[in-house]
Amino acid sequence: MSGSMVEFPVNGKSGSGYLAVPECGSGPGVIVIQEWWGLVDHIRDVADRFAAEGFVALAPDMYHGESTSSPDDAGKLMMALDIDRAANDLSGAISFLLGRDEVTSDTVGTVGFCMGGQLSLYAACENASVGGCVVFYGIHPNVKPNLTALQAPVLGFFAEKDEFVPPAAARQLEADLQAARKSADITVFEGVDHAFFNDTRDEVYDATSAATCWSRMLGFYRKHVR
Repeated sequence: MSGSMVEFPVNGKSGSGYLAVPECGSGPGVIVIQEWWGLVDHIRDVADRFAAEGFVALAPDMYHGESTSSPDDAGKLMMALDIDRAANDLSGAISFLLGRDEVTSDTVGTVGFCMGGQLSLYAACENASVGGCVVFYGIHPNVKPNLTALQAPVLGFFAEKDEFVPPAAARQLEADLQAARKSADITVFEGVDHAFFNDTRDEVYDATSAATCWSRMLGFYRKHVR
């Protein structure tokens, strides 16, 4: 199964992304938000995996055509991200997905990894059309989600050995969400590192933890995105 690149309106301009539709032709909508590398094959594969499970998945291109395999360049791309433009891109992607005939849900799920994890939470705080928010070890120093505006429940996955987002940061997020009286389920997986879900990175990928996250995420979306 494979998707295709699509374009969608963003504040009078144009955005693009990778759209994957299930073989049955319809399903609930999910927005898949990239790591700091860009819209790379791994993110497209995650969208395809969602489609195989019956979801209509859209992965917006947050870097507008740029991607890299260099950590130094990825860091530069992440820090150069225009947050206002990113917010508009995500809003446009959500509206586009909900407007498609293939999407059967009244809301969408959001999920992001690394940089995208923080953007997933940010999008959920900015948009009431998000019915369920999943965060994988989210980080971006310039992205500040407004938790008071959040309506969606949050499912968070973090790593014990993560130097970018240490367990203390995950617990602080959990405490902040609880203080704001939001629904949050945060798990710190023991013995794994940042990006443990990424099966293209042998040095950090953990198949057992990734499979657990995938199963829990699907159940979460099937409950909250309908």
